[in-house]
This record gives sequence, structure tokens and C-alpha cells, in this order.
Amino acid sequence: MSDDFELVHGSGNVFRDFDMPNSDLEQLRAILAAQIVKALDRKHLTVRKAAELTGIAAADFSRIRNANIGRFTVDRLMTVLGRLDQRVDVNVKVRPNVKRAIPVPSHR
Repeated sequence: MSDDFELVHGSGNVFRDFDMPNSDLEQLRAILAAQIVKALDRKHLTVRKAAELTGIAAADFSRIRNANIGRFTVDRLMTVLGRLDQRVDVNVKVRPNVKRAIPVPSHR
């Protein structure tokens, strides 16, 4: 039995691959949330214990664990990581978006 399928390589940003708005912002928030979950797991912290240690609501940790991060800003997620004794290093690369490049006006 042979199934025909096409192998498509993603961009590394699933939000961009599905042409979602604010894809780069959503990717960054997802990465930060995943790092929060990793920190909680490494420290063997329940959401309640994490709340006690950080002063951040247990409900917020629960939302992050459940990937319900729509209400979190990037700076809030970075604050949570900081309170979990994590340091965030940011490396920014800016380049033209090939799909949606803004036309450059010609100089006459």
C-alpha cells in the first residue's frame, strides 16, 4: 500500500507557517511559556508551590502549563521566568519579509 503525501519543511515558526497574525510575537510567547514549564518541571514545583515562591498567582501558572497564554504579554512571561531564577537572553535578527515586503518608492 502506497500513500501519496508531500513533505513540507516548516519555517521553524508554526504560527507563521499557518499564516497567523502576529506570528513572531506568538512564537516568542510560546517559547517563553515553554521555558516556564521547563523551569517548573526541573524544580519539581506544583503551581501552588510556584505561586508561594514567586508571588505570581497559581492560576497564572496553571494557564501557562495548559498553553493558555493569550492573556500574557512578553514582559509578563519574562517576569515570571525571572522570579523562577531564570535569566532571559534575547538575540534579535531583523530581515525583510519576502512574502509581504513593502515596496520601496523610487527616487526620481
